[in-house]
Amino acid sequence: MKTTMTLPRLHDVLAPDGSQVRILLSLAGGSMAHFLLQPGQVSHAVRHRTVEEIWYILSGQGQMWRSHDGQETISPLTPGTCLTIPVGTAFQFRSTGTEPLTAVAVTMPPWPGDNEAEMADGTWPPKAS
Repeated sequence: MKTTMTLPRLHDVLAPDGSQVRILLSLAGGSMAHFLLQPGQVSHAVRHRTVEEIWYILSGQGQMWRSHDGQETISPLTPGTCLTIPVGTAFQFRSTGTEPLTAVAVTMPPWPGDNEAEMADGTWPPKAS
């Protein structure tokens, strides 16, 4: 089992929302990943079917839109911001600064695979390179 690593230089995959993902470590109860969205980019809105997440913003500036049970919020994203995405919450984020928006996220339970995220209607038109 891998217990220590450093952040990979290149991303492993593109998330269904369009952000670059560097896969980090995982245990039975959860997994961790690093997300990067370039300046001016807007993710696709998605909803997770079975997992919940906690995000922590490392760098950049942006906004996160979340919608769950008829409640919508838009939260500013700056270094040090921490937020949750409960199961079934539609969410979308955008990078509004001059440097990439980066975050680490813990997914509970661990990310199950490609069919976990489903597209949702968001608040901004998606824009990814």
